[in-house]
Amino acid sequence: MDRERIKKTFLDLLAINSPSKKERKIADYVKLQLAEMGFVVEEDNAGVKIGGDAGNVIAFKKGAAPNSRAIFLCCHMDTVEPTDRLNVRIEDGVVRSDGSAILGADNKAGIAAVIEGVGSFLSTGAPHGDIQVLFDVGEEIGLLGAKSLDRSKIKAEFGYVLDSGAPVAGIVVSAPSHDTIIVEIEGRAAHAGIEPEKGVNAIVAASNAISKMKLGRIDFETTANVGVIEGGKARNIVPDRCIVKAEARSRNEQKLVEQVEHMRLMFEQEASQIGARATFQAIREYSAFRFTIEDEVVKLAVEAAHRIGIEPELQDGGGGSDANIFNAVGIPSVLLGVGYRDPHTPAESIRLDDLAKAADLVAALIAVAAGK
Repeated sequence: MDRERIKKTFLDLLAINSPSKKERKIADYVKLQLAEMGFVVEEDNAGVKIGGDAGNVIAFKKGAAPNSRAIFLCCHMDTVEPTDRLNVRIEDGVVRSDGSAILGADNKAGIAAVIEGVGSFLSTGAPHGDIQVLFDVGEEIGLLGAKSLDRSKIKAEFGYVLDSGAPVAGIVVSAPSHDTIIVEIEGRAAHAGIEPEKGVNAIVAASNAISKMKLGRIDFETTANVGVIEGGKARNIVPDRCIVKAEARSRNEQKLVEQVEHMRLMFEQEASQIGARATFQAIREYSAFRFTIEDEVVKLAVEAAHRIGIEPELQDGGGGSDANIFNAVGIPSVLLGVGYRDPHTPAESIRLDDLAKAADLVAALIAVAAGK
């Protein structure tokens, strides 16, 4: 492992601003890197589908190792904002921003680890199985790149998504299903000072429903949240319309169904109680997955971690990732920890030692998949 090279690669990536739907320069950078390593590289039309300036980068390198397992390595190219005007600081081996912008280690640390890990392994000349690399777009705004990907483009048996934080080599073996909830409440407008009795306050209906709703941490695998309330035209008008945006997640499908039904009933009952009407819509964003130590996709990752001296931590996830999308179309996939901390905040950071260890993990995973 060339520590200076991976540091340079990471800093090069951080210097490229790549918010969702504006990943063009990152895509060009990684395509060049992968081509130089001998991959056949293509870019799909995901950018057209989602209104972005770049598509998913899909790279493939044929292997020759007998009895090997074909794997793919995935990271997303976009970051949350703001990442423009980023000033990077390195102190005591830790990379962070000066606090004025998001560092973007989520997921540029993953990209750097994949580029260095794959390159490091290939430089040994050791035989390997089929290796596929996917750098996708629009992950941070709804897993859009993975959702728009043509399933036939993936030629691997197992997928490894390097898009989790500390510790390095942590293996996320389960993640929830997620439903987005949109509720429109219709009341009746009236002058709030002259004849409020003639009005039906849509915001009050929403408030009453939310006050009686089970929210937050429901149990160890289920959460729910109301995040946005929009309504009203002026302070002196009884609001006749209110939009509520909420969500529910669970690693247990039946629990998710029950939570969503509970939220629907609260909105409809409380709206009806004061003469309003609630229109409730639940939209499935992604579906849950669950693996155990006995599943082959996990066994390979555990063995790779052992080879670099780490006893991996098997984790249950609370959020969604590209792995949810790949599992839903029949490609067993797990998340792997890269080592960054405090993602999506100005305090985001990563230790260079952890970044190098993540690259070691990638190289070890290729070796394990090759049966070496």
